[in-house]
Amino acid sequence: MAGPASRNYLGRMAAPTPLEEFVDRHRRLFVLTGAGCSVNSGIPDYRDADGGWKRAPPVTFQAFIGQEATRRRYWARSLIGWRRVDCARPNDAHRALARLEAKGKSEILLTQNVDRLHQAAGSEAVIDLHGRLDRVRCMGCGWVSPRQDLQNELARLNPQWLAHDAAVAPDGDAELDGVDFSDFAVPACARCGGMLKPDVVFFGENVPRPRVEAATRHLEEADAMLIVGSSLMVYSGFRFVEMAVRAGKPAAAINLGRTRADPLLALKVEASCDAALAFLLPPSGKEARLTS
Repeated sequence: MAGPASRNYLGRMAAPTPLEEFVDRHRRLFVLTGAGCSVNSGIPDYRDADGGWKRAPPVTFQAFIGQEATRRRYWARSLIGWRRVDCARPNDAHRALARLEAKGKSEILLTQNVDRLHQAAGSEAVIDLHGRLDRVRCMGCGWVSPRQDLQNELARLNPQWLAHDAAVAPDGDAELDGVDFSDFAVPACARCGGMLKPDVVFFGENVPRPRVEAATRHLEEADAMLIVGSSLMVYSGFRFVEMAVRAGKPAAAINLGRTRADPLLALKVEASCDAALAFLLPPSGKEARLTS
């Protein structure tokens, strides 16, 4: 990997950076990723450099379940926003982490993202901590179906909404403000008539215990932790940094801005995820993609 000197992504010889040395000296990394990893794929993140909200907080589980008006608003915005997520493609940060796994240096990739871009880039050992936006789950019978099927049904029931365009927001949302959502039709489950919800963990909802337990087992097998593009302001991700540090395993983070774990980190890199991880890509990687 790094060694005394390594080639940077431009193919020039360069002294190893502290991040390269961190990756090189640890056998198995527990990698945790957040929204910053997907920003260069056109999917916005939630937080500013101080860890505060950039926009209104996302809908909560309690509001989605308890209020029909909230569900109408959510699915109307999602009808517009899903199109951007569906066409998003992995960027160099995703590709670099897939290469880390291919080299046998990654114990697991635990992602807080719901866009499945790590898998699209080639990563296989992935736990989707907060679920998958490409699936929809019925809250009544538990039936799971593709999100695109629901997109087609939403479009059929609400053709007048297809003309709307809006700024994209995180996780398939769209910033439709000042719009009356009362006439937006939300389909029910085709099997039981139950309520449909994206197969993701909303704010205010608990991560399924088996998912947390699986990630914890992988953390026990790792010898260090690498955080990529997360402010860790949500406890579901931050808890793994606490666990790692308690177990004497060093943690390094790549993030533009403050993280909740800053006092716990052995190394902090203030850079974009793709730039910081460029050393993991083949020297000709960028040129090969430009000509493909």
